[in-house]
Amino acid sequence: MINFYCEDINYRLRGIRHIRAWMLKCISQQNRTAGEVSIIFCSDEFLYNMNVEYLHHDTLTDVITFDYSAGDTISGDVFISIPRVKENAALYGKTFSEELNRVMIHGILHLCGYKDETRKEATLMRSKEEECLALFA
Repeated sequence: MINFYCEDINYRLRGIRHIRAWMLKCISQQNRTAGEVSIIFCSDEFLYNMNVEYLHHDTLTDVITFDYSAGDTISGDVFISIPRVKENAALYGKTFSEELNRVMIHGILHLCGYKDETRKEATLMRSKEEECLALFA
């Protein structure tokens, strides 16, 4: 099951049922099933502190994924900075919703086993993001 939470901000995701169904479809297309997946919306400060504490990266980021998957069943926590998504949407000429969908599915794809540490991995990740975003209607 995919659940949505807020950690230290007040944010309300609209269309949760539709978004959950879309994510489940994307997960299925990767030949995976959903276990316990949490999407947690938070502030820049909260995500920055997690990035420093757990990943030892002294930078702001839009998403951090903690993967607890086993076999073909994905499970994990996807933390998303709402302020960072807003800023990136403006930077990339996207709507907030478009950018939020991209970041949410990026986290889901990490749980499906995709990486983005090398140029080749990042190119594949971007391609998978685009495939999934095309399914959102």
